[in-house]
Amino acid sequence: VLAGCESLSTGSFQMPDIFGGSGSDEAVVKRQIPFPADEYAKLEKSGTSAVQGRLTYETSDGRTLIGAGETVSVAPATRYAAEAADVALSGRKIEPADPRAREYTHYAKTDDNGYFVVRGIPSGVFYVAGSVLLPGGDSRSPIIIRQVELGKGQTRDVDLSR
Repeated sequence: VLAGCESLSTGSFQMPDIFGGSGSDEAVVKRQIPFPADEYAKLEKSGTSAVQGRLTYETSDGRTLIGAGETVSVAPATRYAAEAADVALSGRKIEPADPRAREYTHYAKTDDNGYFVVRGIPSGVFYVAGSVLLPGGDSRSPIIIRQVELGKGQTRDVDLSR
């Protein structure tokens, strides 16, 4: 079922604006928490765990949109990431993450049915996030974020839908 998913290594491309707002021209929220290098230095960048699931979004008229060809990100649930998640969930856009944070973030592209697998994740607590391109191609769904805890070598299923 997940054969068409593409896993992307950390740092292999620019992080999508996954913790951005709705794509409107609203002001960008300035980060209040500086990048905590000491907190990140204690984290592993890779491991043997994985997250898999499906990215979908239900429109106000009840249609389910499949997140085909979208990027899903998996980032450690640090204070720094929590600030970005809180801002994004409120529908606002936050300034881009420090490039050092991207070294700890894992990515995957969804297949044509919205399924994804993200491998090579260390154990710990993570935010799994994505959004879906809306009909017309000019805007995106609100951010969809789930928190997941991974043990060493564990694979967790995540319903990334809203």
